[in-house]
Amino acid sequence: MTKVLVTGGCGFIGRHVVDELLSGNYELRVLDALNEQVHADAQIRLAPDVEMRRTDIRDADAVRDALTGIDCVVHLAAEVGVGQSMYEIARYVGVNDLGTAVLLEAMIESPIRRIVVASSMSVYGEGLYETTAGERMPHARRSPADIRPGAWDPLGPNGERLRPVATDEHKPVDLASIYALTKYAQERQVLIFGEAYGRQAVALRLFNVFGAGQALSNPYTGVLANFASRLANGQPPMVFEDGRQRRDFVHVRDVARAFRLVLEQPQAAGHVINVGSGNAYAIADVACLLAEAMGVPNLEPEIMNKARSGDIRNCFADISKARDLLGFQPAHRLEDSLAEFAHWVMSVGAIDRGAEMKRHLEARGLVR
Repeated sequence: MTKVLVTGGCGFIGRHVVDELLSGNYELRVLDALNEQVHADAQIRLAPDVEMRRTDIRDADAVRDALTGIDCVVHLAAEVGVGQSMYEIARYVGVNDLGTAVLLEAMIESPIRRIVVASSMSVYGEGLYETTAGERMPHARRSPADIRPGAWDPLGPNGERLRPVATDEHKPVDLASIYALTKYAQERQVLIFGEAYGRQAVALRLFNVFGAGQALSNPYTGVLANFASRLANGQPPMVFEDGRQRRDFVHVRDVARAFRLVLEQPQAAGHVINVGSGNAYAIADVACLLAEAMGVPNLEPEIMNKARSGDIRNCFADISKARDLLGFQPAHRLEDSLAEFAHWVMSVGAIDRGAEMKRHLEARGLVR
């Protein structure tokens, strides 16, 4: 039986990956620091046959010991969130990049045959755009000086309007936040290590993951969880810019299945692969759909008409490569999953820290 170490296995995505791998008859060990910001409102219930090790990913001795007897690694342990990364820089670089380095160094002496790391769509910066003539524009970007109410969208080199299109893995990275920088460093470390040591290494670039089990009281987690926390406390969702920015929302169960498929498809080795739904949603529309699902349709989103430093305008996934290499096909559309998500939110409750997050960012000049 294949034995897998899942770092960050008690987190939102990690718990679903653990469940998915258990259903595939893998033997599992989980390593997690149980960070209070992420786990304060989460009930950690792992199956009794999952071995749990509570430790920091930067503890070299503990990581080396956790690798004993392991065949494959799913590396999810990371600090998550664009906004917070812009002022807790040392923390994000330490956990994400140094932590990955510690893990890889420990793997040198271990017979690990495959490692899969969770990267992020944030490494793209702005997604892919085209001109009205159909010319591909992979380097579109907004500078802070360009962003102002009514002028949210990136423009072409001659000031022309651009059309956002699905982003594939050929789009060059453009690192617009410290979080994006750390995720790109993680994926490059893993792929370089795999090539150097003859190990099978894969990086999955995850788009906006949603579903039951998110850390609702962590204001730097996914946008859908932030909206849900506000709505559950009778507050309107807080939407930056004008709300027409577009994202790709992928269900956590689909993401978990992608990780299992990567472990089972040898042709994935050495690749970077998008994991998304392949659909694009305007953020303000998502806020309204969630409010309706939670039974409070009168709580319309609060449109801030301000931008956060490090945010991008549009990015949604081209998942052709995941289909071709993994046989991956999303099974849970956002529109069909919000009722289940809303029911879970109302059953567990949430502390709304959205205003606190906004104050932290404004105090540092990160909201314009």
